[in-house]
Amino acid sequence: MATVAFHTLGCKVNFYDTEAIWQLFKHEGYEQVDFEATADIYVINTCTVTNTGDKKSRQMIRRAVRRNPEAIVAVTGCYAQTSPAEILAIPGVDLVIGTQDRDKIIPYVQQLQQERQPINAVRNIMKTRQFEELDVPDFADRTRAFLKIQEGCNNFCTFCIIPWSRGLMRSREPESVIRQARMLVDAGYQEIVLTGIHTGGYGEDIENYSLAKLLWDLDKVDGLKRIRISSIEASQITEEVLEALQGSDKMCRHLHIPLQAGDDRVLARMRRKYTTAEFGGKIEQIHKIMPGVAITTDVIVGFPGETEEMFRNGYKFMEQMQFSEMHVFPYSKRTGTPAARMDDQIDEELKNVRVHELIDLSERMQLTYAQKYVGQVLEVIPERAYKGEPGSGLIMGYSDNYLQLVFEGSEDWVGHICKVKVTEAGVNECRGQLVLIPDSPPVKALIV
Repeated sequence: MATVAFHTLGCKVNFYDTEAIWQLFKHEGYEQVDFEATADIYVINTCTVTNTGDKKSRQMIRRAVRRNPEAIVAVTGCYAQTSPAEILAIPGVDLVIGTQDRDKIIPYVQQLQQERQPINAVRNIMKTRQFEELDVPDFADRTRAFLKIQEGCNNFCTFCIIPWSRGLMRSREPESVIRQARMLVDAGYQEIVLTGIHTGGYGEDIENYSLAKLLWDLDKVDGLKRIRISSIEASQITEEVLEALQGSDKMCRHLHIPLQAGDDRVLARMRRKYTTAEFGGKIEQIHKIMPGVAITTDVIVGFPGETEEMFRNGYKFMEQMQFSEMHVFPYSKRTGTPAARMDDQIDEELKNVRVHELIDLSERMQLTYAQKYVGQVLEVIPERAYKGEPGSGLIMGYSDNYLQLVFEGSEDWVGHICKVKVTEAGVNECRGQLVLIPDSPPVKALIV
């Protein structure tokens, strides 16, 4: 049986795309093996969000070529889209396919098996207006299913290369999204995470349809218990979206809303489409309609021209926002973006000091948020045995408001909703005690 191995770098969208490509190989009767094993075909799904992403991608390509020089090595993803010639120059690469036309990977592989001539299948992504339909009916970990609803981004923030690697905003047809949601529920998933490059922009290119309408249509999917949005811009949380968040009991009390900077001058230089006042106003509205909501965010530290005063302003603003967690990144030059050409770059050591200050703030806010739930009972979908203490009989999963809870339980409960009482708050994980065995009548309650 022919074998295929995958290695994915970068974001959740890439992991979704890899799963979709695997489905195509699976359909052809291939067996998937570990990337470190000898395979007939290696597929490397690359990232280009930073210069380091490019470098890591090249390392993984070379590793595959070394592992089996006879294998067909196919490279896809963002780095493949922006730099196909650079990748084809690596000896041993057979196919470069970018971020579109992945549905043609099998015919390309068959062509290579016949006439081993390297293929550059990358086209101009900026001309693409259609969403590439790739279904993923099943995921390996079987607890939270990712459902890709859109591709590309029209924002052109000054630090970001993504529109050039993913193209412009294009939405998946609503019927297709709902069909795949039903397929995932039939496969046993109770939670679906809506994902994309610019998820909140869904529907901007569809007449008389929007993200809010999609949320209501998903709300009607029988058997689906939770809908989570992987990321949404503050400007995309419209009145209609707020109504869906408030009115649908399937919407998770967790939103990831990227801030990037807490000072208006930095936001303007980043070409972000809001001020701190607009962002703060939106957060306030969300808290009103969804009491107890967890709001997580992304922050870039040390953007060119960020003075001490701008950093302090940002720090104060983030404190006011009371995020439940912040993903903090030092600004990293991305060749080809306007920010990389700005001349007031920040010293790496200073960036590092500021990053640590914000990580400390994030951890304090995480703990403060978690402490509010001690003594409360939350619904948790266990994901797996707890790796922190192997053999301890502990399992872990997430509540709808994105607290990671560790509690005593059976691995048979993975993927089923458990009611868990929070007993101890922590920074990255909380401890809990099972109140109700999943899928069982209330008689079996363990704690009254």
